[in-house]
Amino acid sequence: MEALAERLSHLDSHVEGAIRVIAFYDTLMRRRVELPALARASAGLAECVAGIRLHGTGRVIRVSPDGGQASDPPPPASTTAPITLDEEEIGTAWLERPGPPSPLDEVLLERLAIAVAAIVERYGPARTTMADPALVELVISSGSDEAARARALRLLGFAADLPVRVVAVRSQRPLDQVAGLICPARPVKAAPLADVGVILATTVDPARFPAGVCAGIGAAESPDRSWLQARTALRFTTPRQPVVPYDDLGAIALLAQVPEDAARDNADVAAIARMAGNPEDLETLDAYCATGSLRRAADLLHLHHSSVARRLEQLGKTMGIDLTEPTGLTRARLALTAWRLLND
Repeated sequence: MEALAERLSHLDSHVEGAIRVIAFYDTLMRRRVELPALARASAGLAECVAGIRLHGTGRVIRVSPDGGQASDPPPPASTTAPITLDEEEIGTAWLERPGPPSPLDEVLLERLAIAVAAIVERYGPARTTMADPALVELVISSGSDEAARARALRLLGFAADLPVRVVAVRSQRPLDQVAGLICPARPVKAAPLADVGVILATTVDPARFPAGVCAGIGAAESPDRSWLQARTALRFTTPRQPVVPYDDLGAIALLAQVPEDAARDNADVAAIARMAGNPEDLETLDAYCATGSLRRAADLLHLHHSSVARRLEQLGKTMGIDLTEPTGLTRARLALTAWRLLND
């Protein structure tokens, strides 16, 4: 009985301490403290160095019990806890206690991690990459009202005064990796939506897309309009041009609005469709349309220019177009693009 009484007394003491820790952090959260103040309060309560790290931004805060910045290099953490937001780990909290962990360290870190997540959510999420598809769809949907769209953007971590560009992506690589590459230093979110990946970003560097990714980049207008532009631009991508900004299409974007029946009935497009059965012919025409030059097309195809000239002469006869004339080249480009849109 004495042993049981002793264990219960220890249990009561632990529960009382845990309640005090919880109340301590509840008070801090009600006061809406920021991360440095939270770290200082935690270090003072734990009477050892407390640390916070946010993975997305790389921000690290280490505070000693006296409230000052902890000295480097840091010793191994005695206790750690993950910081999670929307079921994604966004950081780590830890204590650097010289001796064995205190019985209340686990409770303290748990409450510290919850408080950090609440602060991050309040002032804008850490740069986590993957996002709730429902929020992303709310941002890009033409049926969303502006108040709902603004709230969704805020929850995703985008400032109200910054434009958001939308990117439509098809990729075998993980979407979060692609998003992190094209917008490494600014807020970026990604989510799969139906048959395509969606990336929301304040800035997009087209040159940073990795190999094997096809992407259409919308202009920096309203997100719903940018999404429509991004989907349109994605339709114009090719193995030779896998990344297409909508702004670069200009009047060519109008081809996406041509009814499919009208495009199929066009004689030039029908000629391309017949040619598609011979990949060599299609590749030759594509290289010539992409470069506008016989010799540059030959370089792309690794062939002698005379061989390419003979192929183009035969293709021109088949299509009924003089491919050496500017008008003929324009017709071939438009027909090839229209045919691709029918088969995207």
